[in-house]
Amino acid sequence: MNTETLQAALPEYFAPWVQSLGLMVEAFDGQSVTLRLPQNPALSRVGDMLCGQAMMAAADTAMVLALINHFGEFKPCTTVQMNSSFLKPLSKQDALIEARVLRAGKSLAFGEIDIRGANDGKSVSRATTTYALL
Repeated sequence: MNTETLQAALPEYFAPWVQSLGLMVEAFDGQSVTLRLPQNPALSRVGDMLCGQAMMAAADTAMVLALINHFGEFKPCTTVQMNSSFLKPLSKQDALIEARVLRAGKSLAFGEIDIRGANDGKSVSRATTTYALL
C-alpha cells in the first residue's frame, strides 16, 4: 500500500460531496490511516468551529480507507453502526482523522477513529464503527 493508492481511492469510491471535503492522506501504517481535513469556512459554524457532520463524514471516509489499507484492496462495505462522542470544539485549525481497524473478519469489520487538532494534537471526537463487508 502507498499514499498515492489511498488518495486515489477518494475519487474512485466516494460521492462528489465527500470529495469536496478536501481530505488528504497524511499517513498510514499496518493498522491505521490518518487523513487531514483542511479548515474550511463552508464546514464551520459560528466561531469557526468545525461542524460535527463534517467530522463524521471524514471519520467514515477514513475508516473505509483504513479497510482498504488493511485488506490491500477495496472491498465493498457499508456502515452498520457509528457511535461518536464529541469532546470539545475544533476551531481555526485543520483536523487529523486517524482510523484504526480493530478486527476485520469475513462479514464484519470493527474500528475506532480519533479526530484531533492538527496544530495542538488534542482529541476533539472519538468514534467506534462497525462495517458490513459485502
